[in-house]
Amino acid sequence: MSRVEPVTRWGKRQWARSRTRAERMLRVLHDDLWTWRADPLPPSVWLRWVPHGVVLLAAFGVLLGDAAQLGDNGGIEPGFAFLIAIIQAGAMALALWRPVAAWWLSMAGMLVGAFAVRAEMVPGGYEFTWPWTAAGLIGHLFVMLLLALRVRTRVSLEALALTALTTYLVQGVMGAPNYVPTGQLAAILFTVVVVLGIALRGRREARNQLAEQTTLTAEERARRTLLEERGRIARELHDVVAHHMSVISIQAQVAPLLVENPSDELRENLAGIRQNALEALTELRRVLGVLRSEHPDLPVAPAAGDGATPHAPQPTLDRLDALVENTRAAGLSVTTDTGGTRRPLPPGVELSAYRIVQEALSNVLRHAPGASARVRLVHLPTGLRVEVTNTRPQRAPAPSQGAGHGLLGMRERVAMLDGTLTAHPMPDGGYQVAAFLPADGPGLSTAPSPDPSTEDDTR
Repeated sequence: MSRVEPVTRWGKRQWARSRTRAERMLRVLHDDLWTWRADPLPPSVWLRWVPHGVVLLAAFGVLLGDAAQLGDNGGIEPGFAFLIAIIQAGAMALALWRPVAAWWLSMAGMLVGAFAVRAEMVPGGYEFTWPWTAAGLIGHLFVMLLLALRVRTRVSLEALALTALTTYLVQGVMGAPNYVPTGQLAAILFTVVVVLGIALRGRREARNQLAEQTTLTAEERARRTLLEERGRIARELHDVVAHHMSVISIQAQVAPLLVENPSDELRENLAGIRQNALEALTELRRVLGVLRSEHPDLPVAPAAGDGATPHAPQPTLDRLDALVENTRAAGLSVTTDTGGTRRPLPPGVELSAYRIVQEALSNVLRHAPGASARVRLVHLPTGLRVEVTNTRPQRAPAPSQGAGHGLLGMRERVAMLDGTLTAHPMPDGGYQVAAFLPADGPGLSTAPSPDPSTEDDTR
């Protein structure tokens, strides 16, 4: 094999690669610039036709100026000069709707006018501004600006490069006998207007993106507000209904033990009451799971929740004794203790304290059968401390259906008031829930910060 053959093959491969790259570039140029697609300027909200009117008025000035310059100073026959002027002025108007096609039309008008004027030039005669006339230069500036405002940056730079290359070929390579060169000035001005158009287009797109982001943020804020409201409804609904349904179920279970030789009919009715109460709790958990779900239309697993009945009066600490008596009737031994000097508290603090005690006692009924509970309220100068403590359960609790949201609801209430909450097992096998609710704002809590590692979310 000849030594020249590998070199020849390498040269052929390089030539093929270069040809492929050139074909790809030509294809890109063809797709970007050889088009008749519409790309109009966006109308303004007010004075929507002012930009169009300014461009059309400038086009009329270019028409008159270019026709006079080409006919009087360029030596071209007046009718032909007027036709060239119409082409360049028409390109300005067309750029309002089809900027790429207008760029081609303006370039064609420049080339026709340049060749026509060059044919009339004589050495020592009038030095004509060439290849761009003054009016033609202004017209093409408008076209390039409108092009940069409407199309992608790459297309604008391609049009600018081809304009500069055409100007160089006409003026630098072909030349003319007697003229005042305008190619350098035209290239500088075209570059300036293209850069300006790209900057304005980028600013407009950034403003549109900001408006879209603002809309999305507002929608997200509304969605979060809706979810928070649904969470509050679920929390209040859980506190009001789940507690009473749990008491009904336990009372129905304990009632046969309080009657000597109960009849079968009584046992059957009480069992039915308990079964209905349990089924109601299950349905309640399912409904609350939907309320807590971010997508309520999708099926969710049964779960307990907590939230507010919109038409029920909100309880206060004045109704705490009735809550304790109701719990004692369910078979739970409860003692109460109050410390400090009681003073008026904000309604939100009293409501949250009541709900925390209610939920804690319900948890004792469900999770600590046979235990006794102690409720202690301590009125401090800065707020209210709530403690609910139960002893060790005497027997194993019944299996719990679903996951509870009791402690979650307590934490949400306490966090809403900028308070603190602890929930942890006691050394003797019992359990304690302690919360501090500030009465006058954040930063007044004297209770220790909750330790997430000690909290038991099964309640």
